[in-house]
Amino acid sequence: MAAKIKSPRTKHIPQRTCVGCRQVQSKRELVRIVRTPDGVLVEANERLAGRGAYLHALRSCWEKGIPAALSSALRTNLSSEDTKRLQSFLTTLPVVDDHKSYEEVTA
Repeated sequence: MAAKIKSPRTKHIPQRTCVGCRQVQSKRELVRIVRTPDGVLVEANERLAGRGAYLHALRSCWEKGIPAALSSALRTNLSSEDTKRLQSFLTTLPVVDDHKSYEEVTA
């Protein structure tokens, strides 16, 4: 009987969908927005408890996602305070026309 050759295992990379453009990418390449009892927050490196949604770090995705897609994904209505918080984060993001340029921006 022949011995089985073990193939190297590939590491599992969690995938998430951007609610703005609906493109699937690895979780680490997206920005997580989380619904907490204190409101909707942009998560920065820490793991906050609560329902989350993901967006690319691109203005185009945030502009598409903020009105309806984000509130639907988080299963909540965005308050005016939540919207202001998200809009202020949006102003820090780069302006890129499409996702071909996205790879160039993040490289």
